[in-house]
Amino acid sequence: MEFFSKGIIYNFMKYARVFIATTLILAFISLVLVFTKGFNYGVDFVGGTVVQLKYEQSAPIDKIRDDLAKDKLFAGALITEFGSPEEIVIRFSTVSDSVAQDIGDHIRTLLKDTGAFDIRKVDIVGPKIGSELRSKGIMSAILAMIGILIYVAVRFEWKFAIASVITLLHDITITLGAIILFDIEFSLDVLAAVLTLIGYSLNDTIIIFDRIREELEETKNTNFSEIIDICVSKTLSRTTITSLLVFFVVLTLYVFGGEIIHGFSFTMLLGVIIGTYSSIFISAPFLTLIGFNVEKYKANIAIKEKNRIEKNKMRSQYEKGTV
Repeated sequence: MEFFSKGIIYNFMKYARVFIATTLILAFISLVLVFTKGFNYGVDFVGGTVVQLKYEQSAPIDKIRDDLAKDKLFAGALITEFGSPEEIVIRFSTVSDSVAQDIGDHIRTLLKDTGAFDIRKVDIVGPKIGSELRSKGIMSAILAMIGILIYVAVRFEWKFAIASVITLLHDITITLGAIILFDIEFSLDVLAAVLTLIGYSLNDTIIIFDRIREELEETKNTNFSEIIDICVSKTLSRTTITSLLVFFVVLTLYVFGGEIIHGFSFTMLLGVIIGTYSSIFISAPFLTLIGFNVEKYKANIAIKEKNRIEKNKMRSQYEKGTV
């Protein structure tokens, strides 16, 4: 099935300035959210305790809150529904002497008058471990960017590498801004989704760049905007089909996977949309902004090809003993 007619070249570059201006505005808004509102960090990164309870009937949240308030261990505890009225999550800060206690038994005693319930999960993370996880998460993203920069620079050239990293920064920044805007808890699951999106977005971008490189080597056309339109149009059907397949799979996880993976699946949904948009409308136009020159690129290719032929000729003469 073809979503777009073969042979039709869409004039993406005609609106490149509009796409880039829009994306810069969105990125700026996202950065403002990051530095003003900040993330709603989960227990994985700030430390604390998370207890998940499931009642046989609707959970009496007001009664639970009143009973927990009687114990200073649960001062400032946050109690929220978790997917259904019968399930709740209790979040509170862990003090130094509380980790050794059996939190589950303690909660059973405090909430014995609130109805029958089961304790589904108890997660305890110390502040030091949470801080280390946050630092390692940031370092993972930075190392991924550096690895991508080196890989693309070796496979293509340095201007392609810069455009790839700019595109990835665009995707991550807007995704993080959306996470803050929709008040998604930033947990290890969300971090895993962000790192996954780095690879996903790069894959689409590399396919388009690869097609641009092939077109540059095959065509005599030196109009880079026309080359971009041709290459993006030729890969459009593949990009759209792949993105739709991933989107519907992740959408299924979001709808039917339960509250526990909502953070991961919601981040992936956002990332797939943003990554597809950037691969089609942002990545290649950025090459023009950083001064990619078709004539110079073709001249470098010609020099490399000439050197390759000379090396092969020298090797052949050496093997025949004529050198």
